[in-house]
Amino acid sequence: MISRVADHCFWFGRYVERAESTARMLAASVSLALDAELPAAQVWRPMLVVSGEEDEFRTRITGGDDDAGAWGDGEIVQRFMVWDEANGVSLARSVTGMRWNARSIREVLSLESWEAVNELHLWMRSDAAPAIYAQHRDAFYQHVRRATQLTLGLVRSTMLHDEPLDFMWLGVLLERVSQTARMLDVHHHAFTNLPRRHEVVETALWLSMLRALSGSEAFLKRAAGRVSSEGVARFLLSESAFPRSIAYCVHSAYDRLCNIRPPDHHTLPGGISLERLRVLDVWVRARENDPLTGTAVHDVLTHVVDEVHEICGTLGKELLAGG
Repeated sequence: MISRVADHCFWFGRYVERAESTARMLAASVSLALDAELPAAQVWRPMLVVSGEEDEFRTRITGGDDDAGAWGDGEIVQRFMVWDEANGVSLARSVTGMRWNARSIREVLSLESWEAVNELHLWMRSDAAPAIYAQHRDAFYQHVRRATQLTLGLVRSTMLHDEPLDFMWLGVLLERVSQTARMLDVHHHAFTNLPRRHEVVETALWLSMLRALSGSEAFLKRAAGRVSSEGVARFLLSESAFPRSIAYCVHSAYDRLCNIRPPDHHTLPGGISLERLRVLDVWVRARENDPLTGTAVHDVLTHVVDEVHEICGTLGKELLAGG
């Protein structure tokens, strides 16, 4: 498999997961703004921090003013995160990126998967999407989520389970690790440093974050209905049976890379990436019983985000077209 095709497969997976994650987080933020009785900036600014676009928003939207009302204006933040073509992680850019990469690998992508991607791309560029966005915001985000989830389901159920799919799913899993870690880090810090609130309100905040990661039902089954900051953090970090937890995604990404570059084939490229991913997998599993209080959560999640960033960089040099 040539590196150009592998690169497009990898980035196709990342863009699909990024679009789905962004739509979920925006929908959860809308719900949080309505229900949580939080200051508006405390609802919307974390969305920008999680996406890594806080500096871009500050430069282009607020003119460098950290006290500007735009930080708490849900309409301005949503427009920036959905339609702004200059924002590299906006929904519009992510959908364009997934379609461009899909078109570049038509020879390996199944027809059904291509049609799902193309339909979402055309819908985003039609008059229908802005109209639904303006009138039924939750329906707009739900449409994007379902279209991206359909794409991921079709990829797994209609393609050969060989190298192209391994690279696609490796991209999905590494993107998912980063999204989960960033979101947990930002919201764990914000929620645990709030002035003391009623237990019902605190529970609602944590469940809102879990819903943004599609994890509220799974968490409640594991926790028997008991919601706490440490319980949520441990679930999203270490729950090996939940497909969006950091432990699950890191281990699954390692398995995918083992399919591409078997550990015992020492002469093949990709060894540095494989070893870093193996070490991260072992390190994350070793944190399963560590206390998650104070700054411990931030330290763990910062390490995960930094390592995933480095692994993606070495993958680009060793196996993808970036090399």
